[in-house]
Amino acid sequence: MSPQPLEARLKARIAAEGPITVADYMAEANAHYYASRDPLGAGGDFITAPEISQMFGELIGIWLADLWLRAGKPAMARYVELGPGRGTLAEDALRAMRGAGLAPPVELIETSPVLRAAQAERVAARWHDDLSTLPASGPLLVVANEFFDALPVRQYEGERELRIGHAGRFVRDGEVETEVSPAALDLIGDLARRIAAQGGAALIVDYGHDRPGTGDTLQAVSTHAFADPFEAPGERDLTAHVDFHALAITARAAGVRVFGPAPQGAWLNAVGIKLRAAALAKAAPERGAEIAAARARLTAPDQMGRLFKVMGLVAPGWPEPGGF
Repeated sequence: MSPQPLEARLKARIAAEGPITVADYMAEANAHYYASRDPLGAGGDFITAPEISQMFGELIGIWLADLWLRAGKPAMARYVELGPGRGTLAEDALRAMRGAGLAPPVELIETSPVLRAAQAERVAARWHDDLSTLPASGPLLVVANEFFDALPVRQYEGERELRIGHAGRFVRDGEVETEVSPAALDLIGDLARRIAAQGGAALIVDYGHDRPGTGDTLQAVSTHAFADPFEAPGERDLTAHVDFHALAITARAAGVRVFGPAPQGAWLNAVGIKLRAAALAKAAPERGAEIAAARARLTAPDQMGRLFKVMGLVAPGWPEPGGF
């Protein structure tokens, strides 16, 4: 079987320039992966919380609308989502917001043509490649669900940055002791500065740790199973655990208040998932078991409830958010 185009390009680059950083490898692989497919759902590589149940997006929409209401219904508020997948979360969140009297314009940060097309089927939006082209006035109501985990990480053995070479296969040149994501810190800093200046809030949901971590968390997922991250680059999803501790420090320094991180299960329970599940089951009794199973998958400690964390960023002068 001949190498995939990206695999061949990476091999050629390593042959010409020498081993590349783990961050470069991860960035190249994920850019190709997301640009070339819809990875979500039973027929894809993984499933995210919004695809498990409408309750997830609805509760996020209610959380944002509640903050907006208690902030005095400021004009020109905008819904912003980073890495919106198929647009499922946005669709559910916006429906819940409308119930609270909030119908904001939608700004989506997405570079994949395939996913932009899927999002356009669900929501009316403007698309951006990054934060730089977002409107510079009006509060931003931001959601980032399973976005930061896909940003490139740098890995180190002591003070030496590890690199990836090719010797019949892609290989890393040492043992990982520490891992950092300058890309994640740059992004959270930019986002926090915008929220501090314009008003608004952000909700970040991802899997990761809430204290400085060590060791190797780089992983690949293919067809709903773990895979070797150094095989078939660009053909499987590469992620690493999010360092919420580092994100919080950077966000506070940029001028916002930080809440959490809280375990996803505890946060969803605090913002009303039990009541929402009961209401859905009452409206459609035949779906009762399905709704209960979805709630358990989102909240149970042995499923998504503990590993996934929720962190809130809130502008100065805005009210304290619920759930934390």
